[in-house]
Amino acid sequence: MSVRETVGEAAAAADALRALGTSGRAALLRGIAQGLDDARASLISAAVDETHLPVARLDGEVTRTANQARLFAEILEDGDYLGRIQDGEALRRVLVPLGVVAVFGASNFPFAFGVPGGDTVSALAAGCPVVVKAHPGHPRTSALAFEVLRQAVVAAGLPAGAIGMVSGFDDGARLVTDPGVAAVGFTGSTAGGRALYDLAVSRPAPIPFFGELGSVNPVVISPEAARRRPEELARTLTESIVASTGQLCTKPNLLLVPDGAGELVAHLRERFAASDPTELLNEGIADRFDSALSAWQHRVGARSLVESGRTPDGVRSAALVQLGAEDDVAGFEEAFGPATALLTYGDLKQAAGRIARMPGQLTVSVFAEEDELPGLGSLLAAAERVAGRVVFDQVPTGVAVTRSMTHGGPYPATTAASSTSVGGTAIARWLRPVTYQNVPLSLLPPELRTPEPALGVGAH
Repeated sequence: MSVRETVGEAAAAADALRALGTSGRAALLRGIAQGLDDARASLISAAVDETHLPVARLDGEVTRTANQARLFAEILEDGDYLGRIQDGEALRRVLVPLGVVAVFGASNFPFAFGVPGGDTVSALAAGCPVVVKAHPGHPRTSALAFEVLRQAVVAAGLPAGAIGMVSGFDDGARLVTDPGVAAVGFTGSTAGGRALYDLAVSRPAPIPFFGELGSVNPVVISPEAARRRPEELARTLTESIVASTGQLCTKPNLLLVPDGAGELVAHLRERFAASDPTELLNEGIADRFDSALSAWQHRVGARSLVESGRTPDGVRSAALVQLGAEDDVAGFEEAFGPATALLTYGDLKQAAGRIARMPGQLTVSVFAEEDELPGLGSLLAAAERVAGRVVFDQVPTGVAVTRSMTHGGPYPATTAASSTSVGGTAIARWLRPVTYQNVPLSLLPPELRTPEPALGVGAH
């Protein structure tokens, strides 16, 4: 089936999906969650073959993905996501679905950010049909997950076309430019995301493009933290950096350490050198990792502290690079794999200045001691300006799927700094406000026929 036909089927299912109402869509999402649980073994088996990720990691990801769907079911039943506001009897405002949403699955999370992931279930929750562009890195896994979604959609009494799937580079571009698509969700590289974003906004009728792209995720180690707990920090940071072979969008790519933190650096070198080599997701990611690491190592004043071992079949060991003391962080880019760079600073004021010069980030993390808290104001303020999540005394890897989570940030972390791709408010991406003025109650959408006290009355 062509992209045009797939999008057409999705658009034709929009009214039926909206008519399910919040309770019907909540049941649909719980059906998806149960389907993922039921198909767990086959999904994991396919993903192990296609991504080289370990069974335990993938098993946890299936659980996370199912729970993600259940979270949005609860959000639908709460009803707060509708943003209902009423002024007297004449004006009533509510959020309505945008229309067909195109979702581009990610390479590193075949479930949580893949076909059945957060973009897909949040869009369905909003009442938007979805067409997923399957990632070429795991086609069989995508097909199996799509079948779970299709079965749940049909079981809910919806047209099968409420969820569609296409594949291939050219079909991805066609999907973004198809006039029936109303919005796009994307997780992937900065180059790929920016190319699709440019297509989305250059259409005759531009559409919103919610892309999660690249992030360095800097971590600042305070002078006292480096002095008092070097071994603990080295262990914690190394585990975060090499987890999933460094292929997490929140992996720290840059550690800002104070001058004279020799013990911390020594422990980091020891742990990086001892980490086990593992296979990257695919050959393309391995090649891009090698290129990014080479760019780090060729910066003025940079030197390699732990070399990355590599084999032609994609196995890589962890790399640690020391940057020149005066290196400019403004143009520093991530290496998507098991590597991080160290950059020294003189005092916390200088560390804050380095963070302030960075482009948009998903996360900025700070490790510090309690007696240093009074001096962290400018650093935290700089972190807030550039990041969607500010983390204190914890690593940024491991993104909780909760109502308060923000997984976004200023460009190039994302193309829409006011949005998040994880958490309860991710549903807001697929909704737009409509105000009904003086419309008879019987003609209002069902979401606005609730008695006035339940809506919340606004006053001018």
